[in-house]
Amino acid sequence: MVEWITTNGLTDYADAVAFMETRADAIYAGTADECIWLVEHPPLYTAGTSAKIEDLTDPDRFPVHDTKRGGQYTYHGPGQRVAYVMLDVGKRGHDVRRFVKDLETWVIATLAEFNVTGEIRDGRVGVWVQRDDKPLTPLGPAEDKIAALGIRLRKWISFHGISINVEPDLSHFDGIVPCGITDHGVTSLVDLGLPVTMDDVDVALRKTFDATVTPKHP
Repeated sequence: MVEWITTNGLTDYADAVAFMETRADAIYAGTADECIWLVEHPPLYTAGTSAKIEDLTDPDRFPVHDTKRGGQYTYHGPGQRVAYVMLDVGKRGHDVRRFVKDLETWVIATLAEFNVTGEIRDGRVGVWVQRDDKPLTPLGPAEDKIAALGIRLRKWISFHGISINVEPDLSHFDGIVPCGITDHGVTSLVDLGLPVTMDDVDVALRKTFDATVTPKHP
């Protein structure tokens, strides 16, 4: 059983990390169910284990949190749905790569609920959309990032997770090089012209989860 929690308003990042760590320990101990926690944060940057200091281009703009999740710098803020996944990867096959692929597939299926085609690119973390409405680039069609992903495992229990840009202030990404990628932009569902709300995204996340994330086995 996976418990779904939705927290309204803005959740302090340090409080969120403390909750995830406590819940992950309880899941491992068998005293709590797996959990997906849907939150929004106040504007902030997080640094993953591969973050490069030169990619933090405006360190005084928002608080910066070091985190032990995988990945580089990313932004969280109002209008972005963060889904923290506290799941037993051990009972899902002890396959981290498959688990990450499942999360990517989950995001892509969620975007498809709004007729948005999300894609994975080799060498680029996250989920991307092709922007046929923008001029061609030297690399081909313009592509923007719409979702980020970064997880950590402790005793085979995951935490951290995914984020989908619903309607954040996209200028807030200017203080970092998102995920170390300089040749592409960032977008959101509303930026793509879709009148999508946070509640709409929450419904889509729940609808697509069971069909995309490997179920837990006894």
